[in-house]
Amino acid sequence: MANTSPGRIWMMRMAFPALALVLIFFHLLPLDTLPSRWAPPDLLLALALAWSLRRPDFVPTILIGATMLVADMMFQRPPGLFAMLVVLGCEFLKSRVMPHRETAFAAEWLAVAVVICGIVVLNRSILAVLAVAQAPLGLTLMQAVLTIAAYPLVVVFSQTLLGVRKLSPAEAEVLGSR
Repeated sequence: MANTSPGRIWMMRMAFPALALVLIFFHLLPLDTLPSRWAPPDLLLALALAWSLRRPDFVPTILIGATMLVADMMFQRPPGLFAMLVVLGCEFLKSRVMPHRETAFAAEWLAVAVVICGIVVLNRSILAVLAVAQAPLGLTLMQAVLTIAAYPLVVVFSQTLLGVRKLSPAEAEVLGSR
């Protein structure tokens, strides 16, 4: 049973940016000086989407936006574009959360896959219209596919180690959900 106390909620709200900073740190470590032939999954995106679907109260919109903006700055992406797309994707998924009805994991995974594909397509399209240099299409598609494939692992990590589980109907009622 998930804990809905205000202390737990605020602790998890602090844990999300802390996990994001750890992911950013390990992503930026110079372990290999040669250009990579493959793109690793975007675990930060998968984490934001998983927490938005499972416990929307743990990741308010401003927290997701600020965390992703910091990631944009650290990864030297155009500031704000990817952050805005992730916030829109997370808010779309939050609006689909129905605490009174259990959905199968396959349906959740499909919804996340559609959102990730939408984020990738919109990001590449906007960057192309603005004539901003981009990574090769193959690397971008590889990263999107690997992010979709890594989503179940992120969910298992979040659920088993961090306790980010879906709310039961009673817990959702306590938090004021409709």
